Amino acid sequence: MIGRIAGRIEYKADDHVLIDVRGVGYVVYCSDRVLSQIGRPGEAAALYTDLLVREDILQLFGFPTLVEKEWHRLLMSVQGVGAKASLAILGALGPDGVSRAIALGDWNSVKAAKGIGPKTAQRVVNELKDKAHSVMAMAGSASVAAVASDDDAVLEPIATAPSAPIAVPTASAQAEALSALGNLGYAPGEAASAVAQAAGEAPGAETPALIRAALKLLAPKG
Repeated sequence: MIGRIAGRIEYKADDHVLIDVRGVGYVVYCSDRVLSQIGRPGEAAALYTDLLVREDILQLFGFPTLVEKEWHRLLMSVQGVGAKASLAILGALGPDGVSRAIALGDWNSVKAAKGIGPKTAQRVVNELKDKAHSVMAMAGSASVAAVASDDDAVLEPIATAPSAPIAVPTASAQAEALSALGNLGYAPGEAASAVAQAAGEAPGAETPALIRAALKLLAPKG
């Protein structure tokens, strides 16, 4: 399994990039969002990768963070969602946008991705609402660490996509709030939905404020 590629960009195409690693060129397929952010030919680049193995083809898919890679793998577990559809969803929403859409049951946001119909979008939300909490929590603790290039130079991490407005501190607060609600006995799906809604209403809120707001949303009505 090839889990990460770090080297020099040889060229960029519409759907992939060729990265030279010590004289060996790797074709890595990426979303439009990632391709727009990665460097120019001749510059250093690093991507986490997922290898798709089929009878007639081997394909590498690249992601700027481990969290996005895990979202890709989780999205592909949904019936009818292949690698191309997963990249389309991540390209349109970014990992934080996908997290928010699933937590809120917002399949219309998923449907906005190129080539994704309403039935597939609903299936993504329905099938992942109780499976995605671990990746959501991972987003709070995962860091976009700089990695070494082929000459041991330190590379800068790829910038966060405009379509994913949640900053790292907010993602961390959401992960901690999710963990706290889980410890209180709330189901992952309802906890994630409440935390996402609370974070949407107060984007800069810290962990204690998010927990309080989420608990109010989860409190029995009436």
